[in-house]
Amino acid sequence: MKRFLWILFLGVTFSSTAQRMVLKKGRVLDSIPVAHNATDNFGLYLPKNYDASQKWPVVFVCDMKGDGLNVLENYKTSAEKQGYIFISINNLTDTLSISKNVLIANRIIVGASAIFSINPSRVYVAGFEEGARFASILPVFIGNVDGVISCGSDIGSIEILDAKNPFHYIGIVGKGDFNYTNMLQTENVLNKLKFPNQLLTFEGGHDWPPAKKLEEALEIFSLSSMVKGNNPKDKSFIEASYNASWERINSLIYSLKMLEAEDLITQTESVYPRLVGLDSLKEKLRQLKKNKIYKTQKRDENAAFNKESLTRVDYAYYLEEDVNTYNFKNLGWWSYQMDELKKHSASPNAIESQMGERLMGFLNALIQENIGTLKKEDPIDEEGLRFLWMLKTITAPKEYSNYLKVISSSAKNDDFGTALFYTEELLKKGYTNKSELYDLKDTALLRITPEFNELVAQYLKGARYELPIE
Repeated sequence: MKRFLWILFLGVTFSSTAQRMVLKKGRVLDSIPVAHNATDNFGLYLPKNYDASQKWPVVFVCDMKGDGLNVLENYKTSAEKQGYIFISINNLTDTLSISKNVLIANRIIVGASAIFSINPSRVYVAGFEEGARFASILPVFIGNVDGVISCGSDIGSIEILDAKNPFHYIGIVGKGDFNYTNMLQTENVLNKLKFPNQLLTFEGGHDWPPAKKLEEALEIFSLSSMVKGNNPKDKSFIEASYNASWERINSLIYSLKMLEAEDLITQTESVYPRLVGLDSLKEKLRQLKKNKIYKTQKRDENAAFNKESLTRVDYAYYLEEDVNTYNFKNLGWWSYQMDELKKHSASPNAIESQMGERLMGFLNALIQENIGTLKKEDPIDEEGLRFLWMLKTITAPKEYSNYLKVISSSAKNDDFGTALFYTEELLKKGYTNKSELYDLKDTALLRITPEFNELVAQYLKGARYELPIE
Protein backbone atom coordinates (compact mmCIF):
# COMPACT_ATOMS: atom_id res chain seq x y z
CA MET A 1 0.00 0.00 0.00
CA LYS A 2 1.39 3.38 -0.99
CA ARG A 3 2.15 5.77 1.84
CA PHE A 4 1.47 9.48 1.68
CA LEU A 5 2.81 12.29 3.80
CA TRP A 6 0.17 14.94 4.52
CA ILE A 7 1.49 18.33 5.51
CA LEU A 8 -0.37 21.49 6.38
CA PHE A 9 1.13 24.65 4.92
CA LEU A 10 0.09 28.18 5.96
CA GLY A 11 1.29 31.19 4.01
CA VAL A 12 0.78 33.76 1.30
CA THR A 13 1.76 31.22 -1.31
CA PHE A 14 -1.66 29.69 -0.70
CA SER A 15 -3.55 32.98 -0.29
CA SER A 16 -3.24 32.66 3.51
CA THR A 17 -5.63 29.71 3.47
CA ALA A 18 -4.88 26.32 4.97
CA GLN A 19 -4.27 23.80 2.21
CA ARG A 20 -3.28 20.16 2.10
CA MET A 21 -0.55 18.74 -0.10
CA VAL A 22 0.18 15.11 -0.83
CA LEU A 23 3.90 14.35 -1.10
CA LYS A 24 4.49 10.98 -2.73
CA LYS A 25 7.54 9.03 -1.69
CA GLY A 26 9.90 7.68 -4.34
CA ARG A 27 9.14 10.55 -6.70
CA VAL A 28 10.89 13.86 -7.40
CA LEU A 29 8.66 16.82 -6.55
CA ASP A 30 9.24 20.50 -7.27
CA SER A 31 8.27 23.91 -5.91
CA ILE A 32 7.28 22.85 -2.40
CA PRO A 33 6.77 26.07 -0.44
CA VAL A 34 8.22 26.95 2.92
CA ALA A 35 5.58 28.07 5.40
CA HIS A 36 5.09 31.83 5.89
CA ASN A 37 7.26 32.75 2.89
CA ALA A 38 5.99 33.88 -0.48
CA THR A 39 9.05 32.99 -2.57
CA ASP A 40 11.13 30.26 -0.93
CA ASN A 41 10.51 26.75 -2.22
CA PHE A 42 12.41 23.54 -2.73
CA GLY A 43 12.54 20.32 -4.73
CA LEU A 44 12.23 17.03 -2.87
CA TYR A 45 13.00 13.34 -3.10
CA LEU A 46 11.76 11.18 -0.21
CA PRO A 47 13.00 7.56 -0.21
CA LYS A 48 10.26 4.99 -0.71
CA ASN A 49 10.76 3.62 2.82
CA TYR A 50 10.71 7.04 4.48
CA ASP A 51 9.14 6.73 7.92
CA ALA A 52 8.55 9.82 10.05
CA SER A 53 9.06 7.79 13.21
CA GLN A 54 12.78 7.57 12.39
CA LYS A 55 15.45 10.27 11.98
CA TRP A 56 16.81 10.62 8.44
CA PRO A 57 19.98 12.09 6.90
CA VAL A 58 19.41 14.81 4.33
CA VAL A 59 21.41 16.34 1.48
CA PHE A 60 20.53 19.88 0.44
CA VAL A 61 21.56 20.49 -3.17
CA CYS A 62 22.83 24.01 -3.95
CA ASP A 63 22.39 24.79 -7.63
CA MET A 64 22.95 28.30 -8.99
CA LYS A 65 21.57 27.61 -12.46
CA GLY A 66 18.00 26.60 -11.63
CA ASP A 67 18.73 22.97 -12.46
CA GLY A 68 18.17 21.46 -9.01
CA LEU A 69 15.21 19.35 -10.14
CA ASN A 70 17.31 17.57 -12.77
CA VAL A 71 19.99 16.93 -10.17
CA LEU A 72 17.41 15.19 -7.97
CA GLU A 73 16.20 13.14 -10.94
CA ASN A 74 19.76 12.08 -11.78
CA TYR A 75 20.62 11.05 -8.21
CA LYS A 76 17.34 9.77 -6.80
CA THR A 77 18.59 6.19 -7.16
CA SER A 78 21.65 7.10 -5.07
CA ALA A 79 19.43 8.68 -2.43
CA GLU A 80 17.23 5.59 -2.42
CA LYS A 81 20.10 3.11 -2.10
CA GLN A 82 21.82 4.98 0.72
CA GLY A 83 18.65 6.07 2.54
CA TYR A 84 18.96 9.87 2.27
CA ILE A 85 16.39 12.60 1.76
CA PHE A 86 17.44 14.88 -1.10
CA ILE A 87 16.25 18.50 -1.21
CA SER A 88 17.17 21.08 -3.85
CA ILE A 89 17.36 24.65 -2.60
CA ASN A 90 15.52 26.68 -5.22
CA ASN A 91 15.97 30.44 -5.82
CA LEU A 92 19.75 30.40 -5.35
CA THR A 93 21.56 32.37 -8.07
CA ASP A 94 25.00 33.79 -8.68
CA THR A 95 23.41 37.20 -9.34
CA LEU A 96 22.64 37.50 -5.61
CA SER A 97 25.20 38.28 -2.92
CA ILE A 98 26.61 35.46 -0.83
CA SER A 99 24.78 36.78 2.24
CA LYS A 100 21.40 36.73 0.47
CA ASN A 101 22.00 33.21 -0.83
CA VAL A 102 23.01 32.08 2.67
CA LEU A 103 19.75 33.47 4.05
CA ILE A 104 17.75 31.59 1.40
CA ALA A 105 19.61 28.36 2.15
CA ASN A 106 19.15 28.79 5.88
CA ARG A 107 15.39 29.35 5.52
CA ILE A 108 15.04 26.22 3.40
CA ILE A 109 17.13 24.11 5.78
CA VAL A 110 15.23 25.34 8.84
CA GLY A 111 11.86 25.04 7.10
CA ALA A 112 12.48 21.53 5.76
CA SER A 113 13.86 20.39 9.13
CA ALA A 114 10.59 21.46 10.73
CA ILE A 115 8.56 19.50 8.18
CA PHE A 116 10.49 16.24 7.88
CA SER A 117 11.96 13.87 10.44
CA ILE A 118 15.61 14.86 9.93
CA ASN A 119 18.58 13.85 12.04
CA PRO A 120 20.03 17.25 13.07
CA SER A 121 23.52 15.73 13.23
CA ARG A 122 23.30 14.42 9.67
CA VAL A 123 22.59 17.51 7.58
CA TYR A 124 24.75 17.79 4.45
CA VAL A 125 25.01 20.16 1.48
CA ALA A 126 26.19 19.47 -2.07
CA GLY A 127 26.75 21.34 -5.30
CA PHE A 128 28.58 21.54 -8.60
CA GLU A 129 30.80 24.35 -9.84
CA GLU A 130 29.51 27.66 -8.37
CA GLY A 131 27.02 25.66 -6.30
CA ALA A 132 29.88 23.60 -4.87
CA ARG A 133 31.86 26.69 -3.91
CA PHE A 134 28.78 28.10 -2.20
CA ALA A 135 27.99 24.80 -0.46
CA SER A 136 31.55 24.60 0.85
CA ILE A 137 31.20 27.81 2.86
CA LEU A 138 27.69 27.15 4.22
CA PRO A 139 28.93 25.22 7.30
CA VAL A 140 30.80 28.37 8.36
CA PHE A 141 27.56 30.39 8.42
CA ILE A 142 25.03 27.67 9.27
CA GLY A 143 26.13 25.77 12.33
CA ASN A 144 24.17 22.53 11.93
CA VAL A 145 25.68 21.49 8.56
CA ASP A 146 27.88 18.46 9.18
CA GLY A 147 29.35 17.86 5.74
CA VAL A 148 29.84 19.05 2.18
CA ILE A 149 29.95 17.21 -1.16
CA SER A 150 31.81 19.52 -3.53
CA CYS A 151 31.68 18.43 -7.18
CA GLY A 152 34.04 19.91 -9.75
CA SER A 153 35.22 22.81 -7.61
CA ASP A 154 37.43 23.51 -4.63
CA ILE A 155 36.39 25.37 -1.47
CA GLY A 156 34.93 28.84 -1.98
CA SER A 157 37.24 30.46 0.58
CA ILE A 158 39.96 28.65 2.52
CA GLU A 159 40.57 31.79 4.59
CA ILE A 160 37.24 31.62 6.42
CA LEU A 161 37.66 28.02 7.58
CA ASP A 162 38.06 27.55 11.31
CA ALA A 163 40.18 24.61 12.46
CA LYS A 164 38.26 24.66 15.75
CA ASN A 165 34.97 24.04 13.95
CA PRO A 166 35.73 21.51 11.22
CA PHE A 167 33.17 19.89 8.95
CA HIS A 168 33.44 16.78 6.80
CA TYR A 169 34.43 17.68 3.22
CA ILE A 170 34.18 15.26 0.30
CA GLY A 171 35.41 16.49 -3.07
CA ILE A 172 34.41 14.65 -6.25
CA VAL A 173 36.17 15.52 -9.51
CA GLY A 174 36.94 14.05 -12.90
CA LYS A 175 40.63 13.49 -13.62
CA GLY A 176 40.12 15.42 -16.85
CA ASP A 177 38.56 18.38 -15.01
CA PHE A 178 40.66 21.56 -15.07
CA ASN A 179 39.89 21.94 -11.35
CA TYR A 180 41.45 18.57 -10.50
CA THR A 181 44.84 19.96 -9.48
CA ASN A 182 43.15 22.72 -7.45
CA MET A 183 41.17 20.09 -5.56
CA LEU A 184 44.35 18.14 -4.86
CA GLN A 185 45.75 21.31 -3.28
CA THR A 186 42.54 21.76 -1.28
CA GLU A 187 42.95 18.21 0.01
CA ASN A 188 46.44 19.06 1.30
CA VAL A 189 45.21 22.25 2.98
CA LEU A 190 42.34 20.43 4.70
CA ASN A 191 44.70 17.72 5.90
CA LYS A 192 46.88 20.40 7.53
CA LEU A 193 43.80 21.94 9.16
CA LYS A 194 42.79 18.43 10.32
CA PHE A 195 39.43 18.61 8.58
CA PRO A 196 38.01 15.15 7.85
CA ASN A 197 38.08 14.94 4.07
CA GLN A 198 38.26 12.65 1.06
CA LEU A 199 38.80 13.32 -2.64
CA LEU A 200 36.94 10.95 -4.95
CA THR A 201 37.87 10.87 -8.63
CA PHE A 202 36.32 9.47 -11.78
CA GLU A 203 37.22 9.13 -15.44
CA GLY A 204 35.68 12.27 -16.89
CA GLY A 205 35.79 16.02 -17.13
CA HIS A 206 34.05 19.07 -15.70
CA ASP A 207 30.64 17.65 -14.90
CA TRP A 208 28.46 16.23 -12.15
CA PRO A 209 29.91 12.85 -11.14
CA PRO A 210 28.43 9.44 -11.98
CA ALA A 211 25.76 8.25 -9.55
CA LYS A 212 28.13 5.59 -8.19
CA LYS A 213 30.54 8.27 -6.98
CA LEU A 214 27.82 10.19 -5.21
CA GLU A 215 26.68 6.94 -3.56
CA GLU A 216 30.26 6.45 -2.40
CA ALA A 217 30.25 9.90 -0.79
CA LEU A 218 26.92 9.20 0.95
CA GLU A 219 28.28 5.89 2.21
CA ILE A 220 31.32 7.67 3.65
CA PHE A 221 29.04 10.09 5.48
CA SER A 222 27.06 7.17 6.88
CA LEU A 223 30.21 5.46 8.13
CA SER A 224 31.49 8.73 9.60
CA SER A 225 28.21 9.21 11.46
CA MET A 226 28.70 5.77 13.03
CA VAL A 227 32.19 6.74 14.20
CA LYS A 228 30.81 9.95 15.73
CA GLY A 229 27.92 8.16 17.39
CA ASN A 230 25.32 10.07 15.38
CA ASN A 231 24.06 6.82 13.92
CA PRO A 232 24.03 3.30 15.44
CA LYS A 233 26.88 1.10 14.24
CA ASP A 234 25.66 -1.43 11.70
CA LYS A 235 28.25 -4.23 11.63
CA SER A 236 26.90 -5.87 8.51
CA PHE A 237 26.89 -2.53 6.66
CA ILE A 238 30.45 -1.75 7.80
CA GLU A 239 31.76 -5.18 6.78
CA ALA A 240 30.03 -5.14 3.41
CA SER A 241 31.30 -1.65 2.66
CA TYR A 242 34.87 -2.44 3.72
CA ASN A 243 34.95 -5.72 1.79
CA ALA A 244 33.67 -3.93 -1.32
CA SER A 245 36.50 -1.39 -1.01
CA TRP A 246 39.03 -4.18 -0.54
CA GLU A 247 37.79 -5.93 -3.67
CA ARG A 248 37.95 -2.69 -5.67
CA ILE A 249 41.54 -2.12 -4.51
CA ASN A 250 42.57 -5.58 -5.68
CA SER A 251 40.72 -5.11 -8.96
CA LEU A 252 42.52 -1.82 -9.61
CA ILE A 253 45.91 -3.39 -8.88
CA TYR A 254 45.08 -6.33 -11.15
CA SER A 255 44.17 -3.83 -13.90
CA LEU A 256 47.51 -2.04 -13.30
CA LYS A 257 45.73 1.14 -12.21
CA MET A 258 48.21 1.66 -9.43
CA LEU A 259 47.58 5.33 -8.71
CA GLU A 260 43.82 4.77 -8.44
CA ALA A 261 44.53 1.87 -6.09
CA GLU A 262 46.74 4.11 -3.93
CA ASP A 263 44.01 6.75 -3.76
CA LEU A 264 41.41 4.19 -2.73
CA ILE A 265 43.66 2.68 -0.06
CA THR A 266 44.33 6.14 1.40
CA GLN A 267 40.65 6.98 1.27
CA THR A 268 39.66 3.70 2.94
CA GLU A 269 42.20 4.26 5.71
CA SER A 270 40.67 7.66 6.44
CA VAL A 271 37.10 6.34 6.49
CA TYR A 272 37.35 3.22 8.68
CA PRO A 273 39.38 4.12 11.79
CA ARG A 274 37.67 2.73 14.90
CA LEU A 275 35.43 0.62 12.66
CA VAL A 276 37.76 -2.12 11.38
CA GLY A 277 41.41 -3.12 11.75
CA LEU A 278 43.62 -1.47 9.15
CA ASP A 279 46.86 -3.44 9.39
CA SER A 280 46.27 -5.43 6.19
CA LEU A 281 45.38 -2.23 4.36
CA LYS A 282 48.57 -0.51 5.47
CA GLU A 283 50.60 -3.50 4.35
CA LYS A 284 48.87 -3.42 0.99
CA LEU A 285 49.93 0.23 0.57
CA ARG A 286 53.55 -0.56 1.52
CA GLN A 287 53.70 -3.32 -1.08
CA LEU A 288 52.08 -1.14 -3.72
CA LYS A 289 54.67 1.61 -3.32
CA LYS A 290 57.46 -0.89 -3.94
CA ASN A 291 55.91 -1.96 -7.25
CA LYS A 292 57.88 -0.88 -10.36
CA ILE A 293 54.73 -0.14 -12.36
CA TYR A 294 53.46 2.07 -9.55
CA LYS A 295 56.75 3.97 -9.46
CA THR A 296 56.64 4.53 -13.23
CA GLN A 297 53.06 5.78 -13.13
CA LYS A 298 53.81 8.05 -10.19
CA ARG A 299 56.81 9.53 -12.01
CA ASP A 300 54.70 10.09 -15.15
CA GLU A 301 51.96 11.75 -13.11
CA ASN A 302 54.38 14.12 -11.39
CA ALA A 303 55.93 15.01 -14.76
CA ALA A 304 52.47 15.73 -16.18
CA PHE A 305 51.58 17.91 -13.19
CA ASN A 306 54.81 19.92 -13.61
CA LYS A 307 54.24 20.41 -17.33
CA GLU A 308 50.63 21.37 -16.74
CA SER A 309 51.59 23.93 -14.11
CA LEU A 310 54.13 25.60 -16.40
CA THR A 311 51.74 25.58 -19.36
CA ARG A 312 49.01 27.23 -17.29
CA VAL A 313 51.39 30.05 -16.35
CA ASP A 314 52.33 30.52 -20.02
CA TYR A 315 48.70 30.58 -21.15
CA ALA A 316 47.73 33.14 -18.53
CA TYR A 317 50.68 35.38 -19.46
CA TYR A 318 50.27 35.21 -23.23
CA LEU A 319 46.51 35.64 -23.10
CA GLU A 320 46.81 38.82 -21.04
CA GLU A 321 49.41 40.17 -23.48
CA ASP A 322 47.31 39.35 -26.55
CA VAL A 323 44.13 40.88 -25.12
CA ASN A 324 45.91 44.08 -24.06
CA THR A 325 47.57 44.52 -27.49
CA TYR A 326 44.65 43.15 -29.60
CA ASN A 327 47.10 40.69 -31.12
CA PHE A 328 44.76 39.08 -33.66
CA LYS A 329 47.81 37.77 -35.56
CA ASN A 330 48.51 35.44 -32.65
CA LEU A 331 45.26 33.50 -33.12
CA GLY A 332 47.27 31.08 -35.28
CA TRP A 333 49.57 30.33 -32.35
CA TRP A 334 46.56 29.59 -30.14
CA SER A 335 45.17 27.31 -32.84
CA TYR A 336 48.49 25.44 -32.81
CA GLN A 337 48.29 25.12 -29.02
CA MET A 338 44.82 23.59 -29.30
CA ASP A 339 46.09 21.09 -31.87
CA GLU A 340 48.86 20.08 -29.47
CA LEU A 341 46.42 19.72 -26.59
CA LYS A 342 44.17 17.55 -28.75
CA LYS A 343 47.14 15.29 -29.44
CA HIS A 344 47.73 14.96 -25.70
CA SER A 345 44.04 14.30 -25.14
CA ALA A 346 44.03 11.52 -27.75
CA SER A 347 47.08 9.82 -26.23
CA PRO A 348 46.67 6.16 -25.19
CA ASN A 349 48.53 7.10 -22.01
CA ALA A 350 45.77 7.97 -19.51
CA ILE A 351 47.95 10.41 -17.56
CA GLU A 352 48.89 12.39 -20.68
CA SER A 353 45.32 12.27 -21.99
CA GLN A 354 43.91 13.63 -18.73
CA MET A 355 46.50 16.41 -18.73
CA GLY A 356 45.43 17.42 -22.23
CA GLU A 357 41.76 17.49 -21.19
CA ARG A 358 42.53 19.58 -18.11
CA LEU A 359 44.55 22.13 -20.06
CA MET A 360 41.80 22.53 -22.68
CA GLY A 361 39.29 23.06 -19.89
CA PHE A 362 41.62 25.50 -18.13
CA LEU A 363 42.13 27.56 -21.28
CA ASN A 364 38.40 27.81 -21.92
CA ALA A 365 37.77 28.80 -18.31
CA LEU A 366 40.57 31.37 -18.47
CA ILE A 367 39.11 32.93 -21.63
CA GLN A 368 35.64 33.02 -20.08
CA GLU A 369 37.03 34.68 -16.97
CA ASN A 370 38.65 37.37 -19.12
CA ILE A 371 35.39 37.89 -21.02
CA GLY A 372 33.59 38.41 -17.72
CA THR A 373 36.22 40.91 -16.59
CA LEU A 374 36.03 42.98 -19.79
CA LYS A 375 32.24 43.05 -19.72
CA LYS A 376 32.38 44.74 -16.31
CA GLU A 377 34.62 47.56 -17.53
CA ASP A 378 33.24 50.99 -18.32
CA PRO A 379 33.59 51.65 -21.18
CA ILE A 380 33.58 48.07 -22.45
CA ASP A 381 36.68 47.08 -24.40
CA GLU A 382 34.94 45.84 -27.55
CA GLU A 383 38.15 44.98 -29.41
CA GLY A 384 39.41 42.92 -26.49
CA LEU A 385 36.09 41.12 -26.34
CA ARG A 386 36.15 40.44 -30.07
CA PHE A 387 39.62 38.89 -29.75
CA LEU A 388 38.40 36.64 -26.92
CA TRP A 389 35.29 35.58 -28.85
CA MET A 390 37.48 34.73 -31.83
CA LEU A 391 39.78 32.74 -29.58
CA LYS A 392 36.79 30.90 -28.13
CA THR A 393 35.81 29.71 -31.62
CA ILE A 394 39.20 27.95 -31.64
CA THR A 395 39.09 26.50 -28.13
CA ALA A 396 35.36 25.67 -28.11
CA PRO A 397 34.43 25.29 -31.80
CA LYS A 398 30.94 23.95 -31.10
CA GLU A 399 29.85 26.94 -29.00
CA TYR A 400 27.98 28.78 -31.75
CA SER A 401 27.29 31.90 -29.68
CA ASN A 402 30.92 33.01 -29.99
CA TYR A 403 30.80 33.01 -33.80
CA LEU A 404 27.57 35.02 -33.68
CA LYS A 405 29.16 37.59 -31.39
CA VAL A 406 32.16 37.95 -33.70
CA ILE A 407 29.88 38.34 -36.74
CA SER A 408 27.77 40.97 -34.98
CA SER A 409 30.77 42.90 -33.66
CA SER A 410 32.59 42.82 -37.01
CA ALA A 411 29.51 43.93 -38.97
CA LYS A 412 28.98 46.78 -36.50
CA ASN A 413 32.48 48.00 -37.36
CA ASP A 414 31.90 47.51 -41.14
CA ASP A 415 34.45 44.68 -41.19
CA PHE A 416 32.37 42.56 -43.55
CA GLY A 417 35.33 40.39 -44.58
CA THR A 418 35.77 39.09 -41.03
CA ALA A 419 32.01 38.79 -40.54
CA LEU A 420 31.67 36.68 -43.70
CA PHE A 421 34.64 34.51 -42.74
CA TYR A 422 33.12 33.67 -39.35
CA THR A 423 29.69 33.19 -40.92
CA GLU A 424 31.11 30.45 -43.13
CA GLU A 425 33.08 28.94 -40.25
CA LEU A 426 29.87 28.86 -38.21
CA LEU A 427 27.91 27.18 -40.99
CA LYS A 428 30.70 24.66 -41.56
CA LYS A 429 30.42 23.61 -37.92
CA GLY A 430 26.79 22.59 -38.46
CA TYR A 431 24.85 25.69 -37.37
CA THR A 432 21.31 25.63 -38.81
CA ASN A 433 19.30 28.42 -37.11
CA LYS A 434 18.64 30.59 -40.16
CA SER A 435 16.17 32.94 -38.45
CA GLU A 436 18.61 33.68 -35.61
CA LEU A 437 21.35 34.40 -38.13
CA TYR A 438 19.19 36.87 -40.08
CA ASP A 439 17.99 38.58 -36.90
CA LEU A 440 21.50 39.05 -35.51
CA LYS A 441 22.10 42.45 -33.95
CA ASP A 442 24.07 45.08 -35.94
CA THR A 443 24.05 43.02 -39.18
CA ALA A 444 21.38 44.88 -41.18
CA LEU A 445 23.80 45.81 -43.99
CA LEU A 446 25.69 42.52 -43.89
CA ARG A 447 22.65 40.28 -44.33
CA ILE A 448 21.49 42.00 -47.53
CA THR A 449 24.85 41.50 -49.26
CA PRO A 450 25.05 38.88 -52.02
CA GLU A 451 28.06 37.23 -50.34
CA PHE A 452 26.18 36.64 -47.09
CA ASN A 453 23.12 35.25 -48.83
CA GLU A 454 25.25 33.02 -51.05
CA LEU A 455 26.75 31.44 -47.93
CA VAL A 456 23.33 30.91 -46.38
CA ALA A 457 21.97 29.44 -49.60
CA GLN A 458 24.97 27.13 -49.93
CA TYR A 459 24.81 25.68 -46.42
CA LEU A 460 21.16 26.09 -45.42
CA LYS A 461 19.37 25.53 -48.75
CA GLY A 462 17.89 28.90 -49.41
CA ALA A 463 18.51 32.52 -48.44
CA ARG A 464 16.06 35.11 -47.13
CA TYR A 465 16.98 37.66 -49.78
CA GLU A 466 17.06 36.90 -53.49
CA LEU A 467 20.47 36.68 -55.07
CA PRO A 468 21.13 38.88 -58.12
CA ILE A 469 20.62 37.15 -61.47
CA GLU A 470 23.53 37.63 -63.85
